[in-house]
Amino acid sequence: MSAKKNQKELARLKKKQHIKKKVIGTPQRPRLVVYKSLKHIYTQLVDDTSQKTITGLSSLSKDLRDDISKAKSKLEVAGIIGDRMAKKAIDLKFDSVVFDRNGYIYHGRVKAVADAARKGGLKF
Repeated sequence: MSAKKNQKELARLKKKQHIKKKVIGTPQRPRLVVYKSLKHIYTQLVDDTSQKTITGLSSLSKDLRDDISKAKSKLEVAGIIGDRMAKKAIDLKFDSVVFDRNGYIYHGRVKAVADAARKGGLKF
């Protein structure tokens, strides 16, 4: 089982490197990065020109515990994260971002984050 996991992780990292060549965050249009583990989901806004993380949000954030505890599934949690990240980005005066799925397929929780961020007002 672990050999299969290793192969999947290596394939994801290879896709990630290929995507990273084209997906670049700028100060005007940062990169919205999504990372998912088995239990949690993490998002960050990254400016690649200055190599800085502007802001981040995850399902472990203390200010989201009430909303996340009410969620019934991981998809709902991902939607909450995407919506809150959109609000946070708009508060920081970013209305347009570049979406980086980090090598994951655009399905499930990654898609839920993207859809919620779009509903929240972000353009990508």
